[in-house]
Amino acid sequence: MANEIKVDCVGENCPVPLVETRKAVRKAEKGDIIVVQGDHSASKKEIPMAVEAMDLELLSIEDKNDHWQIKIKV
Repeated sequence: MANEIKVDCVGENCPVPLVETRKAVRKAEKGDIIVVQGDHSASKKEIPMAVEAMDLELLSIEDKNDHWQIKIKV
């Protein structure tokens, strides 16, 4: 059964969101969904590039009220 792992990086600047996302990926099991939230615009671009480099599945990138949310499938 897939778990949903939340990574809250709102208010954090680079490289914290990317580092926290990588930590979550290492802890996750195959099939888990990682939901990363943040408000740092550079991280919104960097995390999807890292997901591709790690050969994971980018499910979505959504803009919320004052932040963004990225969903990744491990």
